[in-house]
Formats: sequence, structure tokens, C-alpha cells
Amino acid sequence: MRSHLLNGTTAERYRRSVTAGVERVAATLATTDRPFTGVRVDELSPVVDAIDLDRPLGDASAALDELDRVYLRDAVYFHHPRYLGHLNCPVVIPAVLGEAVLSAVNSSLDTWDQSAGGTLIERRLIDWTAARIGLGPAADGIFTSGGTQSNLQALLLAREEAKTPSHHFTRLRILTSECSHFSVQKSAKLLGLGPDSVVPVPVDQDKRMRTVALARALEQCVAEGAVPMAVVATAGTTDFGSIDPLPEIAAICRRFSTWLHVDAAYGCGLLASLDRRHLLDGIEHADSVTVDYHKSFFQPVSSSAVLVRDRATLRHATYHAEYLNPQRMAAERIPNQVDKSLQTTRRFDALKLWMTLRVMGADGVGRLFDEVCDLAAEGWRLLAADPRFDVVVEPRLSTLVFRCIPSGITSPTEIDRANLHARKALFASGEAVVAGTKVDGRQYLKFTLLNPETTAQDIAAVLDLISGHAEQYLGDSLDRAS
Repeated sequence: MRSHLLNGTTAERYRRSVTAGVERVAATLATTDRPFTGVRVDELSPVVDAIDLDRPLGDASAALDELDRVYLRDAVYFHHPRYLGHLNCPVVIPAVLGEAVLSAVNSSLDTWDQSAGGTLIERRLIDWTAARIGLGPAADGIFTSGGTQSNLQALLLAREEAKTPSHHFTRLRILTSECSHFSVQKSAKLLGLGPDSVVPVPVDQDKRMRTVALARALEQCVAEGAVPMAVVATAGTTDFGSIDPLPEIAAICRRFSTWLHVDAAYGCGLLASLDRRHLLDGIEHADSVTVDYHKSFFQPVSSSAVLVRDRATLRHATYHAEYLNPQRMAAERIPNQVDKSLQTTRRFDALKLWMTLRVMGADGVGRLFDEVCDLAAEGWRLLAADPRFDVVVEPRLSTLVFRCIPSGITSPTEIDRANLHARKALFASGEAVVAGTKVDGRQYLKFTLLNPETTAQDIAAVLDLISGHAEQYLGDSLDRAS
């Protein structure tokens, strides 16, 4: 069994095994002609369940053959130009190279004596990101597993900064757009706040937070004796890609002495944009910011970070353990990243972004993100001119929310069912993958465009497929009714 351990004596075996795995993936990518095979749960589950995990195959080649059957063949491939589903991006090769390196070396980024150069690389990238945001010389941050964890940590810091002995947790309030990410509500629950602690703020026709409504909500909180612990603004909502008016929100937060957190998990790609950086104007006033490099920097999952304006606030996540990061190490200025993190053992995810920037540069990443935003604008024009579809808002980033309006149908309920059916039928066919959501209680579809290889022709073809499935469903419904 020792021959399976990665070390100096097994380096050649490691090289052969990893090369074989890379070859399998490369061959699959080169021959995959659709984003999904359409396999059903009841088809694939028995194949996986039949594998006896207590009887090893003993051979990497045999294990890869098996993996073809249970995973590679039927995986959902985000690299395909007709994957238009969730906020999953195709990944750039330098980042995948970084992933291979970090997995093999297996550094843990909790303490200096486990990571050394990895610690310094992560810190350098945090400084780079904070400078791109404009947070100032006292800024700091930490890499996280994703936007949900980043939002949780930011709101933990906000809670600790807001509370006093006279502020019971049930009095604390978080104000956020009604289109913000569900992790805000989830974080409130995990932080022990009351069920009414999250106050939704109405949005305008472009799905951006109404600043007048925010100011009124804050005034009402104060009048009721509640404590507005944080305002969460969103720079790139999951459904619409909408960006809240950050300068105005920042001014309101200053007036009420309230922590401003900006969830830029999606919109952080604008930090590298050559054409659209101005859309993030005002983010520099935030007290904390979430960024997801694995959404709009074309990084493999996971690669995310939370940034703060004042590094001193990270003390609220600091605990010292004698076996790991004793207090004396802080006095000796030994850089232990666990002092800032909610996690202890933590992957060296920063290496993927480091390799990307060192090979492609920030401008290269920004050009790719600008391409998908341009594509979304073109897709919006297609949808707005097509009588078969109703599109909700003109995109600022790269999402399009719309629904098919089949000919001759006026019932909103039937239109909902037709759109649900179209999405499921499209997924089952494997020809394309799209997402779904609800707008004002009605069923809509969503394109999330993060692949620069996707074209306007791909969008038009998928729209034809959606319309065809919706019309077929309604035709079948009429036949059943008669």
C-alpha cells in the first residue's frame, strides 16, 4: 500500500497516473458535443450503488475506466457553449495547472509552518484585490470556500462591531435588497439572530435597491428601537446581474453609522474589466466585500475571498490554540492565516488565481468577462425583438431572465407550466442547459452567460429549442384535454 503514497520514491508513478487522468479528461472534452447526456437519476443511481467500495480495483487504469461510466461520460460540462445554466464558468488552463500543483503538494493555509510561501502568495493576492477595490491601506481579508462563507464571515464581523451589552441579538437588523442572495438569510440564522432580523428592501424596475426605501427602513428600525447592524448591497444579483447604487447606499450607511457589506460574488469580474469597471463605483466605501473568483475570474471551484476595510475587525474570527497558533506567535509577527479565518485546515486555492494572473494577467481575465457581458447585451436584443419571449430587464452583467409566451395562450398558469416543461425537456435532451427562477410569483427561465465561446447563434438556437418544447407541451395538453 505504501506504493500509493505520493513521495520521492513514487514520483514516476504519480506522473503516469496523473497523465492518464488528464488524458481521459482531455479526450472527453475534445469529443463532447453537448453539455449533458440527459441521463436520468434512476438510470445512473443503480450503476453507482452497485459499486462495492470495499473491493478496490487496485489499478488506476481500471478505476478511470469505471469513472468514465459513473462520472465523466455523464458530467455536466460548463465548458460547452450551450451550458447557459447557473453561475458556473469554464476554467482557464493556468488555474487548472495551479489546481494540480496545490493538490499534490497539499499545503494547509492555516499556519505558516504548514504553508510558508503559500501564505505569502495568498496575502499578496488579498492585497491586490483590496487595492483593485480601493479599500485603503488598512485593508485585509482571507480566502474562503465561496460566497456563502464570505457573506457569513462579513456579517459575523458586522454583528460583533454592532453589538453592545444593551443590544440583545433579537434587536439587530440586516437590511438588504429583496433580490439579494439567500445566504444573507442563512447567515442571519447561523449567527443566532431573530427570524425578523433580515429586512428586505424593495427594488426598482431594474432590480436595484431603492435607496429612498433603504433610508426609510433604517429610520423605521431606529424608531422601533432596533439596531441596524449591516446593510448588504449586491454587485451582481444571482438572477438579474443587477448592481445596487453603491455610492448612494454608502452615503446612507455613513449617515446611520451602519456597516456596509457589498456582495460582489458575481460582479467582482468588473474589477478586471477594461470597459465596465465604473459599474463598481462606490464599492471602495464598503466595510467588507465578497468576491468569488470562481464565478467571473474563470477559476475552478473553490476560489473566493472576503475583504475588509479595517484589518482589526478580523479579530472577531481569531482564536488561539497552543498546539497551532499560540498568542506568542502574533507577538512574534508569524503570519498564521487561521487567525483571520472561519476555517482551520484550508486549501491553497489562492494558487489558482496566482497562476492565472502570472500567465494571463488581469487584463486578460477582464477581456473574457467583458466578452460575456457583451454577449448578454446581444442576447437581450434578440429576446426583446422576439415576440415569443418576454425579457425582464436589460442586463448590466451577463444574465438574462425571460420566459416563453407560446402562441394562443393567455393563461399565466399554463405559461408557467410550459416554461417549466421546456426547461426540463431541454435538460433531458442534453442539447443545452438553462436555469429557472420566479419573478413576481411567475415561472421564468434564465441564461447565465459566462462562456466566451458561446455565440449569439448559440443563444438563438437554444431559444428555438425552448419555444419548440413549450409549444409541444401545450399541444400535448390540448390533445389530452380533448
